[in-house]
Amino acid sequence: MIENVVTVKLPVGESLVIRKNRHEPAAAGTKKLKRLCVVSGTHGDELEGQCVCYFLNRILKENPQHLNGIVDIYPALNPMGIDTIQRGFPGFDLDMNRIFPGSADGAPTEWVASRLMDEFAGADFAIDIHASNIFLREIPQVRVNITTADSLVRYAKMLDVDFVWVHQASTVLESTLAHSLNSIGVKTLVVEAGVGMRITVDYCQRLTNGILNLMKNEGMWTGPVRPVSAPIISLDRAVSFVNASVPGVFIPSVRHSDNVKRGEEFGTIVDPLTGEVRQKCVSEVDGLLFTLREYPIVNEGSLIARILQEASR
Repeated sequence: MIENVVTVKLPVGESLVIRKNRHEPAAAGTKKLKRLCVVSGTHGDELEGQCVCYFLNRILKENPQHLNGIVDIYPALNPMGIDTIQRGFPGFDLDMNRIFPGSADGAPTEWVASRLMDEFAGADFAIDIHASNIFLREIPQVRVNITTADSLVRYAKMLDVDFVWVHQASTVLESTLAHSLNSIGVKTLVVEAGVGMRITVDYCQRLTNGILNLMKNEGMWTGPVRPVSAPIISLDRAVSFVNASVPGVFIPSVRHSDNVKRGEEFGTIVDPLTGEVRQKCVSEVDGLLFTLREYPIVNEGSLIARILQEASR
């Protein structure tokens, strides 16, 4: 059942409308059912979640006999951003994932965030699906704050991702949707996969299967689920960052998600005008290359790669 959950009147006779598709058993009766919210499209240039929502909606629609819980799917929390190919909230110059939990008495964007918090309140779980930006490619991963790791990592392992990155508390942004939902008791997992403005179909298929796997483990789904991969967990493992020290064009010499050795060159930053190599990009650790530069033009300080120390696949 498709519903409008937030509607805001805009100038020139237009409206901002955020919609969801609810799936629930036909004969639930008075039985209390677990509820899962699948959320995407917070950033208008992150499209991997659109594909996941399509796959999941199709499976649930075609197999209602296997559903034993409520699944609410929100493909586009920032529909204007998706329509205009903008990361932020058009017209307000805001990152939507920096205004939660919002305010019922605030500006229109804060009011929207507040209404969405009311909408998600009471759910048992939420999956907040993101892609990377247009500059970086990420392997499928769940990002969890260390303050919630004890309660969330067990669920993150169910999502058929390659990596669970447990962040330190100092990296948490309290204005994100995930932090706000976890604060009110909705177990929320943030997924990052792929690259901005593109769809990586195999990543989306895996995440769809992972969501069904979580639902099966929680008694919400009785249908078939493929076996899931056991992810690498970052607890007690350092993440090494490689940044550009000069501007130029980055040319990788390995594939994203490869394992690299300490001292190994995995790419170069070159000068097309002179034909010179301006920087050799070298790993300082043995580990898994889980983030790699996708957009080749770099400036001094641009992130080139992230490597999980002493991890391999």
